[in-house]
Amino acid sequence: MRLLNFLFLLITISMGAQTAITVTVKDAQNNTGLPFATVTSQGRNYITDVDGKLVLEEPSAIITASYTSYTSQNIEITPTRRFYTIKLVAHSEVLKELVIEGANPANEIMGRAIRRKVINDPQRKLSSFTYKTYDRLIVTADPDSISSKLDSVFVYEKIGKRFAKVDSTGFKFKKLIDRRHLYQTEKISEYKFNRGQGLKQEVLATRMAGFKQPLYEFIGLKLQSYSVYTDKIDLLETKYAGPMANDALSEYNYKILDTVSINKRQAYMIYFVPKHRGKKKLSGILYIDTYNYGVAKAVFRVRNVLDITSTHFFTYEKDQQLWFPDRKTLKIVKGNNKEDIKILGETIKFDAVSSQDAKREKEPSDFVYMYSESDNFDKHFNEPVTIRRSSVAIEIKDDAINRPESYWNQFRPDTLDSRSMTTYMALDSLVAKDNWEQRIILGRRIINGYIPLGPIDLDLKQIVKYNNYEGFRLGVGFITNDKFAETFRINTYGAYGTKDGEFKYSLGGAVRLGKFSNSWIGGSYTDDIKEIASTSFATDKRVFKIYDPRPINISTFYNYQQWQGYIETRIIPKTESVWQLTRSRIDPKFDYVYNPTGVLPYSVFNLTTASVSLQWNPFSDFMQTPRGRIEVEKRFPKFAFQYTQAVSGIWESDFNFGKFDFRAEFEHKYLNGQKTTALVQTGLALGDTPLTHLYSTSPNNLDREGVLARITFAGKNSFETMYFNEFFSSRYMMLQVKHGITRFTIFRSLKLSPMLVTRFAIGGLDHKNQHTGLDYKTLDDGYYESGVEFNEIFKGLGFTAFYRYGPYQLPAFDRNIALKISYVLNLF
Repeated sequence: MRLLNFLFLLITISMGAQTAITVTVKDAQNNTGLPFATVTSQGRNYITDVDGKLVLEEPSAIITASYTSYTSQNIEITPTRRFYTIKLVAHSEVLKELVIEGANPANEIMGRAIRRKVINDPQRKLSSFTYKTYDRLIVTADPDSISSKLDSVFVYEKIGKRFAKVDSTGFKFKKLIDRRHLYQTEKISEYKFNRGQGLKQEVLATRMAGFKQPLYEFIGLKLQSYSVYTDKIDLLETKYAGPMANDALSEYNYKILDTVSINKRQAYMIYFVPKHRGKKKLSGILYIDTYNYGVAKAVFRVRNVLDITSTHFFTYEKDQQLWFPDRKTLKIVKGNNKEDIKILGETIKFDAVSSQDAKREKEPSDFVYMYSESDNFDKHFNEPVTIRRSSVAIEIKDDAINRPESYWNQFRPDTLDSRSMTTYMALDSLVAKDNWEQRIILGRRIINGYIPLGPIDLDLKQIVKYNNYEGFRLGVGFITNDKFAETFRINTYGAYGTKDGEFKYSLGGAVRLGKFSNSWIGGSYTDDIKEIASTSFATDKRVFKIYDPRPINISTFYNYQQWQGYIETRIIPKTESVWQLTRSRIDPKFDYVYNPTGVLPYSVFNLTTASVSLQWNPFSDFMQTPRGRIEVEKRFPKFAFQYTQAVSGIWESDFNFGKFDFRAEFEHKYLNGQKTTALVQTGLALGDTPLTHLYSTSPNNLDREGVLARITFAGKNSFETMYFNEFFSSRYMMLQVKHGITRFTIFRSLKLSPMLVTRFAIGGLDHKNQHTGLDYKTLDDGYYESGVEFNEIFKGLGFTAFYRYGPYQLPAFDRNIALKISYVLNLF
């Protein structure tokens, strides 16, 4: 689920920071920055960034800059000077301990490190481990970097300039940042791992400034990778090619900078940069143990609209002969890229600082940065570990949000300073005053199509709809929420069609059987209409749209009066399932007669069905919260299964048939920003199955002359060139493949992200002569269409174009073309 703009404002605000002094180390000959040079101050070694820059909070009187194959240089620090450039002169000396046979010694070292991942990666070498972690994230600025002067603002006119007002922005911001941070959150977790069950995080305590109930979605975000050995490295929910991946030598250039001592062990200091542009890759530095080739420290750097530095620290565990994670830091400041980026699931627009803006006046936001630190402690290795509910990757304990201050002080490495304590008090008051928590709750419900009104949620989906049979469908619906009851719910709706003049309604209720599995047992009665031959899985998520384009053009529906009992549960790991028993009266609202026996035709009939629907996401990660389960990392493939059995003779049921439906979804994201998705769906109906319950593979084209006359809104996975009621099947298989090309700019704000689409369907129909009324075809020879989608070209609007070809291509050329309008509405 998306995070609200409020969260992005706190965490991904335009960032930049300056502190006591800034040091830049350069090559004296070509005047370029020396990445990851060593600067020594107060007896400690500091490393410059990929541009050769470093900020020293409290520098010593004399600092030393050094770099492999360069002559070291000392400079004296003066109190009034804040920026220093140190130019080092190269020499021809080569460190003997760095010489390894081969063209590039760094490649030899990295090759050995990659091959030895199996004995250096804790999750491969150890049979089990546990440890606790204290996490703290702040959004803040250094008060000393901000000027507190009051600036005069002038307006320039023909006769000269005149005073307009006093700008006190910097003055107010400095006063604010002197007292507290802009935002702060803390978390205490216990990590448990055993080789048979994997890794699980149990959140023991969590606290977010201003919120009684934390934003659980934020807790589940992957701000940094857990391991440095994986093929892909995560930074702010974006994946980058890993410098320790199996194919890393073909993706990165490596260079030895130095040898250093970490935990009294020698390590190669290896700098890496991407070989090629166009893919999401990192630059940074790896500290590789000279003996066992394990990673002793890692620094990952990404610089675009945000300047991100992720650092992983390790401690050498002698008993295990292993470098084990000890600490992680993440710092984000403002970058130099003017392009929009995707961060935390949203596209964020930045007024980034570029080289052209170097002389502009600094704004308060230029000094803001985000800093996160994780400290590991209480480590245990190769001891028996049993992980309960291992299918849930993150579990937040029920009492995690109610921990007293004394509990936090047991685990904090240092007690909170006055700025941090003031942050909690100030933001608790501010969020309560502006009612932010209730706004976020409201936003969550609106995204799902509800507006909370006390103990009930108003159903936005029922207010107004349109289709060719009902005309405008006006209605109202609601479902009770936790304020009404946590273990019982009531849901109902009523609607009226202005064209058919009929009233539709539903009334239901359910009781919760299990909290962790979110199991409910319930029942309902419904009198409504449904599109004929449509396929839906009972486990499909409720999707709220301001408009739903496909039904606008549909005219063939059937009325169903249905009693239903059901159980929905997530008790099976990584699944959700719905078990249903229904009794329905079916009345087709179009010219149709079904004659399965050849003797007694049916225009209205009764069905008694039992069904089970199962959604299985075996590779996704889930988080269990006190309020329910969330899919925090969606991985593919995903599968959906559904079986329905109609039984004749029970509760006056007329027919006996079985239906099996299956769906598989695939997705692959490339490091260059492109994405390929695939959808495979199939269905099989056996027995006396009326046309209303067969398959039509989602057609979405009007049977009108002229391409322009057929322009409507595009569907999500519809066959855009297939006409409504053109094909019906009792068995079918459908394949859809989409490939999205990286977004590019055509002209100024006009940006395109083409999506290439191909769809195919094949099927057949048993006993076609038993279905009379509609004139239709079957899919025995295979149906093909291909096209391109241009979505969100301007304010959510886009267009699509598709062409129909193959055995069912029509004689008139223009009848095979479908142009559609697409629209994506982002509420947040």
